[in-house]
Amino acid sequence: MRATVLVLPKTGILDPQGSAVEESLRQLGFPVGEARVGRVIDLDVDAGSADEARSAVERMCEQLLANPLIESYEIAVEDAS
Repeated sequence: MRATVLVLPKTGILDPQGSAVEESLRQLGFPVGEARVGRVIDLDVDAGSADEARSAVERMCEQLLANPLIESYEIAVEDAS
């Protein structure tokens, strides 16, 4: 199974990279609102079903991939076959 995790700073948490991107885009003339900078993690998960893969990736996020105090995450799972 192929899993993609999107990790972003939680709303209200200081995001200096997002602020820098936001300000730079405005200086270039782009009418943007808030910019948030996060990371994308692509994984190949050895699982029998999408539910098993999602459960495994959820545990990965809780234990390593995201800091639940300051970050939120979204998981997308697709069958690689």
